[in-house]
Amino acid sequence: MFEEQNQYFLVLSYEHIKTGRGSGNVKVKVRNLENGANVEKSYITGARVQDALLERKKAQYLYRDGSSFHLMDMDTYEQFEIGEKLVGDSAKYLKEGMEITLFLVGEKPLYIETPKIMDYIITQTGGAARGNTVGASYKDALLENGLTVKVPLFIKNGEVIRVDTRDGSYVERAK
Repeated sequence: MFEEQNQYFLVLSYEHIKTGRGSGNVKVKVRNLENGANVEKSYITGARVQDALLERKKAQYLYRDGSSFHLMDMDTYEQFEIGEKLVGDSAKYLKEGMEITLFLVGEKPLYIETPKIMDYIITQTGGAARGNTVGASYKDALLENGLTVKVPLFIKNGEVIRVDTRDGSYVERAK
């Protein structure tokens, strides 16, 4: 995360591009934490950005009430709510009672971070198509949170799997 012109940005991806002559460029895809817009920025090699001085706070997700999410500060046990816009795509991965990291500027929350790998129970999945296994074969599976994920053919209903919350992909069976 970095700060530029009094706005905070979260780095989603970056790429270093070196041309034949001259200096290289760094292309960065970032999310503006103020308004949620994804922007692509370009910097010359060696350019510096200001690190964001954000406070990290552990919080526990309690429940969702319409368009707001209720959390509890893990240090003071104080309950508070944040808006749907702040939670963004992370909303589909939230489970009641889970611990998240909240990033704040002063008292204003800017961004929440969920664990990168989470366990979910498969509630519904189709059967395996026999003989259709030349390459890696996948089928759709509906998880307890309503998310649909591509899983290998050997996964069955009721199993617990691990999902990468950055892109929503199947990682492995939970042990």
